[in-house]
Parts: sequence; structure tokens; C-alpha cells
Amino acid sequence: MSDRILIVEDEPNIVESLRFILERADYDVHSISDGRAALERLREQPYSVVVLDIMLPGMNGLDVLRAVRQDDKLAHLPVIVLTAKGQAQDRRAAAKVGANSFITKPYSNAEVVKRVGEFAGR
Repeated sequence: MSDRILIVEDEPNIVESLRFILERADYDVHSISDGRAALERLREQPYSVVVLDIMLPGMNGLDVLRAVRQDDKLAHLPVIVLTAKGQAQDRRAAAKVGANSFITKPYSNAEVVKRVGEFAGR
């Protein structure tokens, strides 16, 4: 059984791109576009890695990450934060809250697979 990855992103083109890249690398990919709904899903279903955008409807990515880190059942979950190029402030804030890694948009396919693989134990 392949590792389950949750993509939390509200831009359909980015979700489609990430899904394609990760499914080709043999991951079981799920996605959700709302921060609050993502937190609920994480509490209901196990995932190996979360790829989390910062700018989300419902609840922003930093708040989702903060809630994940404060939840004993989720605190161990690897979270890779998507950041827009040049958004150093977002990157610093996410690191402070507990992001495991970052992927900068625009991203390379190889970088996405490599980062997810590092946390999925591949």
C-alpha cells in the first residue's frame, strides 16, 4: 500500500499538478481546498505527509499547522508548506509554528517528489 498524502491547496491547477506528480511517484493522493475542512480530515484519516498552502479559505495554513502541532494525535505528522517565491515572512512564520520543510512556488516536479519522499520514508 502506498503512502497517503494530503494536499491542502485551493488553486485547482496546483492541486492537479501536485496530484499528477505524486501519483506518478506511486503515492495515494487526496486533496482538500479549505483549511478548516483539512484539519477535520486529518483528525479522521491517517496521512503520511501533508502538503499545505498558507493562503486558504476557512482557516489559513499557519492556523492549520498550529492546530496540527497542538494536537497530540497529529503533532508528529510531517507538514511541507507551499510558499510563494519571495514570501520570506511566510516561511519564517511557518518555521516558527513547526513546518518540517518548504516548497517554493513555482516548484520543480523533482523537488516535490524528493521532499515528500524524505518524510514518507522513501
